[in-house]
Amino acid sequence: MRRRDRVPSFAGQNDLIDIDILIETEGWPDEAALRQLAERAVAAAWQALGHGEAETELSIVFTDDASIRELNAGWRGKDKPTNVLSFPAFPVKAGQRPGPMLGDIVIARETVEREAALEMKPFDHHLTHLVVHGFLHLLGYDHEDDEEAEEMEGWERRILQALAIPDPYAVSQKDDETD
Repeated sequence: MRRRDRVPSFAGQNDLIDIDILIETEGWPDEAALRQLAERAVAAAWQALGHGEAETELSIVFTDDASIRELNAGWRGKDKPTNVLSFPAFPVKAGQRPGPMLGDIVIARETVEREAALEMKPFDHHLTHLVVHGFLHLLGYDHEDDEEAEEMEGWERRILQALAIPDPYAVSQKDDETD
């Protein structure tokens, strides 16, 4: 099943980021829920980064493990599913204002579900985190070394905090306990 819908990220504001949503597989929340989640995540990230008025677009593909595994193998040489992949349309340096086309974010449902359950997080919180994470990649942020990872994770924490989502990198009390 394939559904497409273009949605504005900042409905009711002068700023506009066009998000093309493609739901490739069954099992995802309904289209309205995914639209609202994506709009909120992208708007919060854009505003936190202080880019001002938006004149850009991106696509988010909601798929499954099989599809993302093929992409991961073909583009990254890793023959396994992953939670999110980002494909920037053009190279952008972190902190630079992007051009009119950002690129694509692809997210795998089964992996998101497994990770959320394993980390005892609500599915929508984890999915929001992955949309923010993928969006930051399209804006030039990365985590190839410790310094980059620290900067990117700092942005993720601030953006998610603005959305009332707990720090995804916080060590839980359970993990902190020792015998």
